[in-house]
Amino acid sequence: MELSAIPGVGEKTAAALADLDDPEGALRRGDVATVATAPGISEGRAARIVRGAIRYEHDDSGGFLATDRAREVYRDVLSLLEDRTVTEYGGKRVETFYPSAARSRVEEVREFVREALSRDVDPAARAALSDVEPLAAPNDVVVRDRCLATTDAEVYAEAREAIPEVSVEVVEDARGLAELARGYATVVALDEAFAGIDVEGDVRVEPDALERPAEVVPERQLAFFAVNRDRLRAAAEVHREAGLDAPTDVEDLLASLDRLREDGTVADDDELDRLQDAVDDLDAAVGMAENVANDHLKEAIQERDVTIEGADLLSLVERGAGVDSLLSRELADEYAQAVDAARDHLVDTLALRGDEAEMARRAFGDEPTYPVARDDEVVSRLRESLTTARDRRSARLKRELATDLADHRDGARNLVHAALELDVEYAVARFAEDYACTMPEFVDDTDSDASDGDATGFAIEGGRSPLLDVPHDAVDPVDYAVDGVALLSGVNSGGKTSTLDLVATVVVLAHMGLPVPAKSVQLGWFEDLHYHAKTQGTLDAGAFESTVREFADLATGGAGSLVLVDELESITEPGASAKIIAGILEALHGNGATAVFVSHLAGEIREMADFDVTVDGIEAEGLADGELVVNRSPVKDHLARSTPELIVEKLAGESGDGFYDRLLAKF
Repeated sequence: MELSAIPGVGEKTAAALADLDDPEGALRRGDVATVATAPGISEGRAARIVRGAIRYEHDDSGGFLATDRAREVYRDVLSLLEDRTVTEYGGKRVETFYPSAARSRVEEVREFVREALSRDVDPAARAALSDVEPLAAPNDVVVRDRCLATTDAEVYAEAREAIPEVSVEVVEDARGLAELARGYATVVALDEAFAGIDVEGDVRVEPDALERPAEVVPERQLAFFAVNRDRLRAAAEVHREAGLDAPTDVEDLLASLDRLREDGTVADDDELDRLQDAVDDLDAAVGMAENVANDHLKEAIQERDVTIEGADLLSLVERGAGVDSLLSRELADEYAQAVDAARDHLVDTLALRGDEAEMARRAFGDEPTYPVARDDEVVSRLRESLTTARDRRSARLKRELATDLADHRDGARNLVHAALELDVEYAVARFAEDYACTMPEFVDDTDSDASDGDATGFAIEGGRSPLLDVPHDAVDPVDYAVDGVALLSGVNSGGKTSTLDLVATVVVLAHMGLPVPAKSVQLGWFEDLHYHAKTQGTLDAGAFESTVREFADLATGGAGSLVLVDELESITEPGASAKIIAGILEALHGNGATAVFVSHLAGEIREMADFDVTVDGIEAEGLADGELVVNRSPVKDHLARSTPELIVEKLAGESGDGFYDRLLAKF
């Protein structure tokens, strides 16, 4: 797929999409969330790009919705779907459904819908969906404690591209490696020529390191999974509740996630925790050990009566001896006990072991001093030793965990994507259930039951418009079929406009590939939908001319169109309107379009048309308590009576006055 060839995608947007790992795959599967991770692309923009990609894939020129009212109907039915999604992704994903004249696109969505309708919406799974979000990209990972080294400029460039998280250095020989080892905790040499060298420090010769980035820089994998832990757990819960087949070993993935902290470090390793605590608490523990020794020694001094004979005192002074000499002579045992207490406190507090404990004990010397003081050089070496041990263990654990998680990377993406797609499937299934929908049947000229070998028209049985502001169960079902051109007559408030809305809704949903709110529906393949709402008031000359031009274009090129028009006569005087509408219907009839014109001038139009135009009627059966009693399904080939006629008929029946009978005879 040529990204810049997608409708609505320019060179800058194409370049942004190219930054994705698999832009074509994301576009083909309608993955709005992934497309929205491209630089500078919002979710709304991503939905439009996906729609453009779908049109490109199916050679769909667009333009099915040819009028403002047709687009309003689409937005209304789309909002009904969006209202039934749980996730933000689901809301954006349903925006990729649009009415199309491309049969391959319609069938693609119909296949998706068949899968959706086969699911039972599980309340627990739907509740779990509220915690599912698209996977997030971690912040840029920068690793400063290791580097890659090579003598080759091409390898250098390859390494910079393959593993940008760590520094890459060019060296000439082993001496260069040794210099790097003094500045980095770990140096990975990429050249086979370095094999067998003896360099002080953690220097590894791994010529294939670039093929194993998860081992060289495990932080990359860990950062991805750390930032997405909750999303993955939520997606796993959705799979469990819905009984979906997971694309990865979920239990193994969750176990690995349990070992990962939010900051990307490894959790639940006692030895690593011990080393980390020892490094963090070293200074405080050494200071406390000094206090322990000095408190012990001070108490011993306070409890002892130290007697120094004059000759001894003179001798100490002459030698320049101080308190240390006095301690060595008079309190040697007490000093040794104080130092042992300090050493034990340091080892126990930091839970040191083996060589660590031995080094810690050397932090306090045997030579008596007061106050007792640490050996800073020893403490520094101890800190370095503990830090090195911690870093090496952490690096090993990270490599192991990153390797385990790397095996789940693709599966994790698919796990979340499947959960988010389930939200869309559930929305379709709930829409179908809430509005008692069925899958429409398309009829084309290759089907044996297509009348006259021509696939036009529609037949709706038991249709209920979801656009009415009443409970769906309270909507009267409508049966209506049109093949060719028809006029729809009827009383005011009888449901003529609602019938047009129902037809438009059914056709829009059908060409979206979605189920329709009816007991059954058959329809031909339409190229576009022209729905003209009722005009409010008579148009001025300029607006009238524009409207007539629009119908002229439609009349000359409307083959395959569905044209729905509500009371076009309101655009000008009734006499002229009837003539204009008759002419439009003649042209639409001649080029094979399907059309329904709602009009109070149906009788006049029929008389003026040069063909036998069908007139259907929504018949009022009478008045009850001042309200119309209406059969909402249009009666074929029947000019419905007007509301004034019904009222006069009612008055004539209630009164013996011949006036009403004479009025009634005028109709």
